[in-house]
Amino acid sequence: MYPYGSVDEGEPVSQLHGGAGGLQVAAGIYNERHILLGHTGQQLQPVDLPCDEHRDRHILFRRRFTLERAPEKALLFITADDYYKVYINGLFVGQGPAPAYHFRYGYNTFDVSSFLRAGENVIAVHTLYQGLINRVWVSGDQRHGLICDLEADGQTVLASDEAFLTHPHTAYHETGTAGYKTQFLERYDSAAPEVGFERPDFDDSLWLPAQARQILDYTLVPQPTETLRFESLSPVRIERRGNVMRLDFGACRVGYLTACAQGRAGDEIIVRCAQELSDDGSLRWRLRANCDYEETWRLSGKRDALDWFDYKTFRYAELTLPEGCAVTNVALRARHYPFALKAAMNPDAAGDEGLRAIWELCVSSQKYGVQEVIQDCMEREKGFYVGDGCYTALANLVLTRDDAIVRKLIDDAFASTFITEGMVTCLDCAFMQEIAEYPLMLISLILWHFRLCGDQDYLAQNYPKICRLLDVYRADYEKDFLLRDLDKWCVVEWPANFRDGYDVDITEGRVCHTPHVAINAYYLEAIHCANQIAALLGQSAYRDEAPLRARFTAAFYDETRHIFRDSTETRHASFIGNALAYGFRLYPDDMCAETIEAWTDRVGITAVGLFGVWPLLCGLVRRGKRERVLSLIGEDGAWKRMLREGATSTFEGWGKDTKWNTSLFHLTMSDAAVFLADIDLKALFG
Repeated sequence: MYPYGSVDEGEPVSQLHGGAGGLQVAAGIYNERHILLGHTGQQLQPVDLPCDEHRDRHILFRRRFTLERAPEKALLFITADDYYKVYINGLFVGQGPAPAYHFRYGYNTFDVSSFLRAGENVIAVHTLYQGLINRVWVSGDQRHGLICDLEADGQTVLASDEAFLTHPHTAYHETGTAGYKTQFLERYDSAAPEVGFERPDFDDSLWLPAQARQILDYTLVPQPTETLRFESLSPVRIERRGNVMRLDFGACRVGYLTACAQGRAGDEIIVRCAQELSDDGSLRWRLRANCDYEETWRLSGKRDALDWFDYKTFRYAELTLPEGCAVTNVALRARHYPFALKAAMNPDAAGDEGLRAIWELCVSSQKYGVQEVIQDCMEREKGFYVGDGCYTALANLVLTRDDAIVRKLIDDAFASTFITEGMVTCLDCAFMQEIAEYPLMLISLILWHFRLCGDQDYLAQNYPKICRLLDVYRADYEKDFLLRDLDKWCVVEWPANFRDGYDVDITEGRVCHTPHVAINAYYLEAIHCANQIAALLGQSAYRDEAPLRARFTAAFYDETRHIFRDSTETRHASFIGNALAYGFRLYPDDMCAETIEAWTDRVGITAVGLFGVWPLLCGLVRRGKRERVLSLIGEDGAWKRMLREGATSTFEGWGKDTKWNTSLFHLTMSDAAVFLADIDLKALFG
C-alpha cells in the first residue's frame, strides 16, 4: 500500500472551484512527503495508514440556476473524487469518472441540451468518498470534492463555487465491507430527509454553502474513455414463497438492484444478491468470491424506491419482506462500457456448435463485464490489473475495433511509475502491489496495439518509456544476463494449484533470489518486442538478444529431456514453465518445441490457468498449428465446463471449484475470443 497525501490537511474538501470558461484547476503539485519514492521493492515497505476517520461518506450538492431560454447546445463538464452521479431537473445524466491519478484526473463531458429548459433549473450531484485502501479508486487519501462547469450555447452559465449547497446523504449506513474491502455493504434508509434530493422541488433550505478550495494539486484532462451505458433488465422468473420474493435475471450482470416498495415506516427488507444457487436451491449470497451480498432497506411508510449507490455482480436477488409489504418494479440496472461488436467469428470455427457457444460466452462477458476500466473481476477486487488486463483489453480491441480501453491501460500503467519506476500491479488505486511479470506483459500489448491500429506516433511516444522500464529491470535485477533477487512477487500462474509443482520459492512478500524460468521468459519476450518496436520505428535495437537467449538456454534447458527446468537450482520441470518458454519462442530447436507440444497433448489446456493459456495458444499460432488451437479451446474441461456449470459469463477458473474464491464473472478467460475471431493471428503475434 502507499499513502496518497493532500496538499491541504484537514477535513476532506466538499467543493473544488471551477471558474468561468470551462474546467479550471491548479497545475499538479504533489507533496512528496506523503509517498514512498524509489525504484523497487515498495511492496516490501509496508505502511500502516489509519483511514477510518472518514469513510463511506455520501455528500450531496445542489444548485438552482436560471436560463432565459432553453439552449440549443449545452455541455456539462464534470468530475469528482472519488465518484459522482449527476442529475438535472430530476433526471439522471450520468456518472463517473473512471479511476485515475490526481495529475491526470479525468473529467466527463455530457450533452445536456435536452435536460434544460427556460426558467429555473436544478443540478444535483451525489458524490462518494469511499475512504478505503483498496483496488477500486485512489481513496483513503482525504480527498473529496466536485468540480463542474455548464456551458450553454458557448457561454458558461454555471461553475462549481459557493453558490452550490451541500449536505451529507444520511440514507446510507455502513454494515460491513465486501470482497477485499472493495465496497461497503449498507442499510439504505428511505426515510432519510435527503431522499429525493435530485428533484427540482426538493427543500434544500437547511443546506449549507459548499466550501471552495483554492489550492489544488489536480491536473484535469478529458477522460480518454467513454462514460458507462445502462440497461434496465426485468427478471425472467419471479418466485414468491411466503414472505420471500426471489428473482432470476437470467444472466450474471454488473449493476444495481432497483425496486419500489410500500410498507410500514421503520420496517426493513432484507436484500440478498447472488451469482448462483446452492445445491439445495437456496440463494448463495455468500459468494465464492468472498463477498457477502446481504443488505437491508428501511422503509419510510410511503412509496419508496431502492437506490444503491455502489454496484454488485449478480444474477439472482432475494427480498425478505415484512408483513404487509408490497414490492413492484424490480429490475437489474446493468452498467457497462459501450460495446459494439465489429468482429466476426473465424469461419474455421464458426461451424462448430461448441466453439460458437464459447465465442458467444466471451463476447457477452466483454460486453457486460468491461466497466470504466478493465477489471479482472467486478465483485471481489474491482481491480484495474495490468497483467491479465493486457489480454482482456486486447480482446476488447479485437471485438470492437475501439482502442480506447487499451490506451487507457497503457497510459495509466506508465503513469504509475511515479510510485515506483518498475510500475505497479493494480492501476489508479490506493493499493500497493508489484508483480514482476506485469510490466513486461505490457510491452507485448503495445506491439499488438500497433499491429492492429497502425498508430506509429503512439508507438513512438511509448518506445522511450519501454526502454526506461527495461532499463530499471536491467539495473535492479539482471546479473549475468539473468533476472534474480526479485523483490517483486512473480505470480507464475494463478491460482497456485495450476503451477504444476513449480520448484521455486515465489512467496509474495519475500525476495526471490533464485533465477527462474518464468520471469526470465517474460523478460526475454519483452526485450524481443522492444527490438521489434525499434525496427518499426527505424531505430537500432534496444539491445542484442543473442547473449540473453544463450544464457537462458544454458541456465534452464535440459538437453536430455528437451524441456526447461524451473530454475538454476532444480531438475524439476513444470508444465507452466515450459508453456511460457514455448509461447515466447525460447525453444532452442524443433525437438524441444515438439516435446512441449506432445506434453500439451497429454495434459491439455486445463493444466494451466489464467497466465499459461495465452502464451501456449500464441506459441501454437506462431508454429502454424491453428487446428490445435481450436482443439484446445474446445476441450471438454475448459470453457465447455464453464457452460455446463451454467456460466453466463466467463469464470475465473475452468470450473466453480477450481479455485478457493472463484469469481463467476472474471474477464480474463474472455480472451479466447481473440483466437476465435476472424483475424490474421499470425500477423498479430508474429
